[in-house]
Amino acid sequence: MANYKHLDSALIHGGIYGDALTGSVNVPIYQTSTYEQKGLGKLVGGYEYSRTGNPTRAALEALIAELEGGIAGFAFGSGMAATTAVLSLFKSGDKLILSQNVYGGTYRVLAKVFNHFNITFEIVDTTNPEIFEKAITSEVKAAFIESPANPLLSVTDIQAVAAICKKHHILTIVDNTFMTPYLQRPISLGADIVIHSATKYLGGHSDLVAGLVVVTTQDLAEKIAFIQNSTGGVLGPFDSFLLIRGIKTLAVRMDRHTQNAEIIAQFLRKNEAVKNIYYPGFEDAQGHAIQMRQAKNGGAMISFELQDKYDLNRFFESLHLVALAESLGGVESLVCHPSTMTHAAFPKEIRDAVGITENLIRLSVGIENVYDLIADLSQAIRSSELQEV
Repeated sequence: MANYKHLDSALIHGGIYGDALTGSVNVPIYQTSTYEQKGLGKLVGGYEYSRTGNPTRAALEALIAELEGGIAGFAFGSGMAATTAVLSLFKSGDKLILSQNVYGGTYRVLAKVFNHFNITFEIVDTTNPEIFEKAITSEVKAAFIESPANPLLSVTDIQAVAAICKKHHILTIVDNTFMTPYLQRPISLGADIVIHSATKYLGGHSDLVAGLVVVTTQDLAEKIAFIQNSTGGVLGPFDSFLLIRGIKTLAVRMDRHTQNAEIIAQFLRKNEAVKNIYYPGFEDAQGHAIQMRQAKNGGAMISFELQDKYDLNRFFESLHLVALAESLGGVESLVCHPSTMTHAAFPKEIRDAVGITENLIRLSVGIENVYDLIADLSQAIRSSELQEV
């Protein structure tokens, strides 16, 4: 192992570094489906079939395990494939507690797929530890949380929730997509399983779709490995290579993402056109003190609402530099409409109950020049103002 102490060095040198055979500083793309054996049961390097294991994927899996501080990592074909693998740990009659704000796909797979197997869930305000603990019954086997949550950026005290989960002998699962291990490490706060949609900040360039899981015990590692191999939703070698490459620049990208976000959040807050803004980096934001204790900063996601006299469609259509698109975490800034895009799977009554309004806008701040971004947002806001008759 290379001699380093800091995470930004681990991003580049962590996991399985380079190639011992040739001296390549990059792990090769092992674009193969199968591996020749020297005899029955005599595997070369332990590999037999690329669904079960691939050297490029193995390097990625070792890297994310090291970055998150777990004992094993697993790479999947998407964030939802990773989430599905984790949810496959549970059996009929089990119940999960779900944070109020989570990705719409997480809600959808629980409500529309795992419900067929009698695996149920309850949406709970996990930002309040007392409310969370009261929701735990004998059927509850895990808490599935996001912090900051998607899309309202509400902050859950991961350490407090994890302690309650341990008290009741249930798992703590944390979707760390918004923060990445560079900004927040849930395992160090007591989480048992960490999930990433690596499509987002870890890949960082909007050119791949991937999911990652990190676990903290050998028992969980064996179970997830079995599920990964049995269900087969693995990440291919080329995308594994791209994801390793993306992770190498995570530190410099996240520093720029968050620097830009802090400036843009202040701009939006001072803009009279903005009615509400959600950003955990504000000192008066819900959970700010907890966020600063468990994460490096407020991250690079901002959600906001315009005043009623501004037309949402016109705002989206007037943007030139910021793209209206699903996803987040790429080098380019993206904006979306959660109620019809990322969270359309939530029934309207649930969206209304948790505060995902029809006017909510979610902004993933990229690494462009921040003043170009502000100029684009400013002109789009001006263009969307309804004229009084």
